[in-house]
Amino acid sequence: MFQYDQSKFSELAEDALRIARGLGASDCAVDLAESTGLTVNVRMRRLETVEQTRDKSLGVTVYIGQRKGHASTGDFASAAIKQTVQAAYDIARYTGQDEAAGLPDPEMIAQAGDMRDLDLFHPWTLSVDRAKKLALRCEAAALDLDEAIQNSDGASVSTGSGHFFSRNSRGFSGGYAHSRHSMGVAPIARDRANADGGMQRDAWYVSRRSSNDLASPESVGVYAAKRTLARLGARAVPTQRVPILFESPLACGLLGSFAQAISGGALYREASFLVNSLGSQVFPKHITIEDDPTRPREFGSSCFDDEGVRTQRRILVSKGVIEGYLLSSYTARKLGMKTTGNAGGSHAMRVLSSKTRAEHCLDAMIKKMHRGLLLTDVLGNDINYVTGDYSRGASGYWVERGEIQFPVEEITIAGNLRDMFAGIVAVGADELQRGTKRSGSILIESMQVGGK
Repeated sequence: MFQYDQSKFSELAEDALRIARGLGASDCAVDLAESTGLTVNVRMRRLETVEQTRDKSLGVTVYIGQRKGHASTGDFASAAIKQTVQAAYDIARYTGQDEAAGLPDPEMIAQAGDMRDLDLFHPWTLSVDRAKKLALRCEAAALDLDEAIQNSDGASVSTGSGHFFSRNSRGFSGGYAHSRHSMGVAPIARDRANADGGMQRDAWYVSRRSSNDLASPESVGVYAAKRTLARLGARAVPTQRVPILFESPLACGLLGSFAQAISGGALYREASFLVNSLGSQVFPKHITIEDDPTRPREFGSSCFDDEGVRTQRRILVSKGVIEGYLLSSYTARKLGMKTTGNAGGSHAMRVLSSKTRAEHCLDAMIKKMHRGLLLTDVLGNDINYVTGDYSRGASGYWVERGEIQFPVEEITIAGNLRDMFAGIVAVGADELQRGTKRSGSILIESMQVGGK
């Protein structure tokens, strides 16, 4: 599957380090990666595109004292590596001094005993023909569910595998293989009850480390079609303040907004409304947020971060109080703190509530809201992280007396992230993973809905 193995990567990395030392670099880090992928797209029961990829890269970061230079190449030949290291060194020579620049402190670096198998690599031997058939089955299940489903933005099946290796001059050495497979479809329905024949679109996808964990093509297609059909007849609602229930995928996005607000880059630049928030009560007491890179098969799981710093499960929010930030070595030094093993961002974040019970499915959350908006889609990204102001175009379903009444579109929702976090009433048991975030649906006490 791969042209290179870890031992070859280790050899190439050592060559680059040797060249950097020979030039006079005080420190150096080398990252090598290789990946392969296949994506097949179909539309209206016909093959549309096939994309096959094979990539490789070598990146070199050189330090001369506290001056830093970086260069990369896709050529692993000895001459190309030498040229890349020289380029990184030359950049460092003319870069200004930065007191925060440098590799992680030695005591923070992951050692052999920190390495464990997190079950992240499950290659899928998938031919173009097989991928095409799976995508066609997924789309057909959506198109055949109801006559109102008259079009499609297409269905896709993709598989990707890769491996990487990192080494630096302070003793770190590590790497692993990983995989990611996904399937999705976006049906389009025509509103036959509407004289102007309005159209609605929705989509659904699944993504896993192992293809064995993917849902069947038919179940993905049928669910996407049901979501699309449910949007027919959508209309706006009057402007008002009401409770908002973020469906699980959007709740994961809300968790991502929190990750951005406590990231070191935003904090040291004072570009976050959560500057100096350690020890502050930002969420209700029933909320806990963890970042756990130790979970097997999880997107974001790893024994070390992008700098080679060892990782561990961390509680970022305990009983609503912020207990930790997401810091790299550089941003930690800028803040006068220590790295948290989050170079590259969060690993596998998850929001939990002490009030959540197994029976708190989405229907139960809707009943708990009683009256308000079930939010299922947002448009744009108008979030001001300096102030926390949040405003986005939105669509979803209007709820009265604990039951969905009709679909809603052409509205906006607005609030402030600080108020939204403080106003979390409940977290559902309908937990879903999107990227490196996990969350159930999140009920917020009150937000502004802008409509007709």
